[in-house]
Amino acid sequence: MKLHLRLVVCVLCIVATMSDDDLVSVDYEVFGRVQGVFFRKYTQAEGRKLGLVGWVQNTRSGTVQGQLQGPRCKVKEMQEWLKSTGSPKSHITKAEFKNEKTVGSLEHSSFDIVK
Repeated sequence: MKLHLRLVVCVLCIVATMSDDDLVSVDYEVFGRVQGVFFRKYTQAEGRKLGLVGWVQNTRSGTVQGQLQGPRCKVKEMQEWLKSTGSPKSHITKAEFKNEKTVGSLEHSSFDIVK
């Protein structure tokens, strides 16, 4: 199922319109068993693999939060990953995304884990 979702998102990126090439920024928070399971490390690796920039950190309430920036279609792909895949030992109950906006340029230079 996870592979199927990823393929659908990739196909959508390939047939995307020009607006999907816009640079966007979005904040996220992921709920469930996401701490102590290398979620931040896997998120950083996936973000870098997709060519995104931003950050990821644990929260005191047991969630993981951060920000993604990059081409709209790649950000959408990462959002699907955050909702349904995560790290191998994680169990995601939900992912929330807010403050999505188009940006003229990237505000980060890499994808970092914030301690």
